[in-house]
Amino acid sequence: MKPRINLASPNEGIEAMRAANHWAASLLDPKLVALVKVRASQINGCNFCLHMHSGEAFKHGESPTRLLLLDAWRESALFSDRERAALAWTESLTRIAETHAPDDVFEEVQRRFSQDEIIALSVAIALINAFNRLAIGARAHHPDEPQAS
Repeated sequence: MKPRINLASPNEGIEAMRAANHWAASLLDPKLVALVKVRASQINGCNFCLHMHSGEAFKHGESPTRLLLLDAWRESALFSDRERAALAWTESLTRIAETHAPDDVFEEVQRRFSQDEIIALSVAIALINAFNRLAIGARAHHPDEPQAS
């Protein structure tokens, strides 16, 4: 598919989203933020964001095995309770039309994160979903070389 627009060109709207993303990420563990971004991007099928955020995850010390198992995080013992809560919240907000953000998922997030962290996590999730939609709509493609781990 041919790219439709260049999201890398200077744009106030994209820069505002990046600033909000930076704020949200500053309140959370960068490895956790990368996992959340990869998981939402898996659900949305965004090749550009999957490439970008898997590379970020590797830079923050994430293992290839955990990234390969991310789609099956519920069945894997490799994820902490805090990560599980964040991933469940990610899936819930990413699939909001289906889930309507169930109380039990929120209650688990509330057990693992402070109110400020929940807000930051929710903003990070909302933004990666917005970036996924922009990248998919723009037909953005990842570079042709594989990510180095």
